[in-house]
Amino acid sequence: MEHRRPPSSQAGFTLVEIAVVLVIIGLLLGAILKGQELVENSRVKNATNDFNSIKAASYGYLDRYKSLPGDDGPVGTLQGRGSSWTPITVGGNRDGVVGAGANPFAAPGGEHLGFWQHLRAAGFLTGNAADTGAAALAKNAFGGITGVASLTTQLNNFNSRVVCMSQVPGKAATALDNQLDDGQPGSGTVRSTLQAGVGNTAPGAVAANYSEDQRYTVCTAF
Repeated sequence: MEHRRPPSSQAGFTLVEIAVVLVIIGLLLGAILKGQELVENSRVKNATNDFNSIKAASYGYLDRYKSLPGDDGPVGTLQGRGSSWTPITVGGNRDGVVGAGANPFAAPGGEHLGFWQHLRAAGFLTGNAADTGAAALAKNAFGGITGVASLTTQLNNFNSRVVCMSQVPGKAATALDNQLDDGQPGSGTVRSTLQAGVGNTAPGAVAANYSEDQRYTVCTAF
């Protein structure tokens, strides 16, 4: 009598099954990459809105109070405007300049602290008007911080008040510059400098170009 082997229970995949698996893997990878792109785009949009909001808030404050935020004062007069103003600690001298200093990421004092306190007390920006020191600086979408400075010789003699963001990845810095200005780190109303190490680097000599392998401090005039 002839004995036949039972059919194997470990049959291999067919070409169709392998093709289906590869298609599914491709769709999953595509979804992951698309998701990462959406997250990056969302951060750039958030940063763009923050830049525009801070500049618009400054102009709105100037229009309402006839003084720049931070330069407005004296402090006693400001505190008398109402309960939202009571906690502020800084008043300016109303000379048309928001203090001095070239490092937007240092714990703000004087009129640079007043800049944030005044805008928050007036309702132009969200946040606690009583915050002082580093707590007064806003966080940005890239894990860095946002600050203001009055520059004279930095950024290719960019003589202006600026609002700056630290730790901006190269792709995002390129996108920000393209959306807000001319896409060049050393010209126009947006200037960028290379970040040194992992900290928050104050503006200095502008970058020659944008590299996706680097991070930047990105500043825009207001």
